[in-house]
Amino acid sequence: MRHGNALLKFISPNDAGLTGSHQCGFYMPVPVWAMYTPHPPKAGRNDKHPVAILWQDGRITESVITWYGAAKHEYRLTRFGRDFPFLNADMVGDLLVLIPKSLNEFIAYVFDYDEDIEELQSALGVESFQNWGVYQNGVASKVESEDECVARLIRKSAGVYADFPSGDAFSEAARKVLQACLKNLSELTPDETLMRAIETEYQLFQSVERVVCQNLVAGRLFRSIDEFIQTALTILNRRKARAGRSFENHVEYLLTKAGIPHKMRPALGTDGRPDILIPSEEAYSDLSWPESGLFVIGLKTTCKDRWRQVLNEGRRVKAKHILTLQQGITANQLKEMQEAGVSLIVPKALHNRYPKAWQSNLLDMHGFMETVKQRLTFR
Repeated sequence: MRHGNALLKFISPNDAGLTGSHQCGFYMPVPVWAMYTPHPPKAGRNDKHPVAILWQDGRITESVITWYGAAKHEYRLTRFGRDFPFLNADMVGDLLVLIPKSLNEFIAYVFDYDEDIEELQSALGVESFQNWGVYQNGVASKVESEDECVARLIRKSAGVYADFPSGDAFSEAARKVLQACLKNLSELTPDETLMRAIETEYQLFQSVERVVCQNLVAGRLFRSIDEFIQTALTILNRRKARAGRSFENHVEYLLTKAGIPHKMRPALGTDGRPDILIPSEEAYSDLSWPESGLFVIGLKTTCKDRWRQVLNEGRRVKAKHILTLQQGITANQLKEMQEAGVSLIVPKALHNRYPKAWQSNLLDMHGFMETVKQRLTFR
């Protein structure tokens, strides 16, 4: 391979448009974008790059590599013309090899025999265990997995902080990491996005905490027990405050992204200050606005003991909701909530932590948001 560069990919149902994708085309590996396009992966924009590809049967396709950064985070190679033989259901499992002669010209081969595939991979020292294998500058290169990308960017992000940033900055930084590393982020459900964002922010916080708090505790001789306790309490209180703020920030982001009008922590006078009011304070105060179009939501990372707090907030709305990350609640407590008119919203991945007989009563983020949209259409 004279040019010393090649991209190897097993053709998948996603490429052939068999899993819900309406546009057939090969997904390209984001970490090595410079091998095949001059357009870096910038969020918020789409970029197209034309390429001419010489295929093994002698045909030449005037194709295009598109960076989708406005709504997704992926590169895709498309436009092969009619009767293109190398991208259909029968090709799933075949090995595609793209050899960049330049950024504008590729040579492409599709291998369908096991012996040919094994011989080629052995010769190059490349195996496509995941989405891609890369042979770059004459040697096998590693394409970073999504989790490895997240871990790397977290380490990089943590290194720039000399002190703790605000909770909003933490949440924004976590989402930027996910946008840079997860090619299918836009395809995740609200439940999956929420859980992934919270997990990523926690990992980022831990990394920053190790850097910033090192000087507070490492090798330090405390002058008294009280000084030691005060330092420990500062760290613990910061952890608790961060967890609640992270949860709130990512929920607000998802509501905004879904186009659901809402108010965070509205002041309702004698009716308290709920965590979220949908759609607005004005609607709540408008007695002609039907109660079915109002939602009072409490955000509780845990709610075994504190769920009753929501009962005194937004008293005009009888049916309350609590969105929680609680890892399971007893059947008796769930029954008490039901009798009090409180519905639980729990990310789908946590439903199996609850008593089986009650799982069907749990809402998830996606289902709740769809219900809200439907009820708000009456206006």
